[in-house]
Formats: sequence, C-alpha cells, structure tokens
Amino acid sequence: MNLIQRVQDILLKPKDTWPVIDEEASTVESIYKKYLVYLAAIPAVAIFIGLHVVERLPVGSTIVSGLVSQVISYVLSLAIVYGLALIANELAPKFDGTKNILKAFKLMAYGSTALFVGGIFFLVPALSMLSVLANLYCIYLIYTGVPVLMKCPDEKAVPYTATLFACAFVAGLVVSMVIGVPMMGRGMRMW
Repeated sequence: MNLIQRVQDILLKPKDTWPVIDEEASTVESIYKKYLVYLAAIPAVAIFIGLHVVERLPVGSTIVSGLVSQVISYVLSLAIVYGLALIANELAPKFDGTKNILKAFKLMAYGSTALFVGGIFFLVPALSMLSVLANLYCIYLIYTGVPVLMKCPDEKAVPYTATLFACAFVAGLVVSMVIGVPMMGRGMRMW
C-alpha cells in the first residue's frame, strides 16, 4: 500500500476504496506502522507550528509545554482510533452487522483519514475552523465504510455512524481537556 495513493483513494473515491480495504491482508500493527503514525502526526505538528511559530507563543505557554501537549495529543489520537475500533466492533451486532475487530480497526483507521489530513488547517490558526469540514467528511467516510467492512445493512448505516460519531466526539472532548486546548475556537478535532 502506498501511503499517498491510499490517502487520495479514500478521500476522493471512498465507495471504490472500501471494498479494496476490505479484501486487503493487513494487521492492526501494519496499519499503524504504514499509515496511522504518519497521518496522526499532521494535526499535532500543524497545531504546534501554528500556535508557536505563526501566532508566536501564547501568553503563559512555552515551546516545551506546547511540544509536550502535542506529543500527548498524538499518542492519544493513535489510542483513540483503536478504542473507537473496539466500540465499532462491539456495536456491530446491534446494527445487524458482523463483529470483526480487524475490519472495525480498518474502518476507524482509514475513516479518520480526512480528520488527520484536515489537521493541516491548524498551520494557520485563522483557518483552523476549516477542520470542521474535515471532521464532517470523516463522518461520511465512516458512513460509506460501515456497510462494506462491518456488513451492516444500508438502512442501519446512519444510526451506526451517528453512534460512532457521538463516541468520537466524547473522545475528542477528553483529549482536549487532557492537553488543555479548547475544542472549539481553534477548530474542532473529533479525536
């Protein structure tokens, strides 16, 4: 799997890409190593640069504290993808889907692509609110992936996706509280 090509495919043609992802022989570890570790770094690096270089240091903030908070954010983002995969897996039967932790992980890992790539907007703090659009597209990606990967009937894809979004939103609030950055005002990061 080529990282750039996968990002383009999932963002530009998700309905064609989900079946390919469904058939791929991959592991949670390989998806982390070849995909997520790179994408999850985008928002963390962009926020750090945006706040500490573009805007200059906020009052009461140091480069070290900013770096530490973004490292924590990065690690939590990686953990949350797995946590949401566990939730997606457990919820699958409630929406007439099939439990499969690897496929649930693929759903959340590749479904979060827009969220991570949209983190680039944090480079320019004035544009950070555009990350909300990336989050909305992330919801669409997960919605299109649920029937393919979790074998959920199309008519149950909306409530399944809405439930996953609610869980992701709560996770995003927790991360924002842990790193001390308000979720609103600098754009919204779902996780």
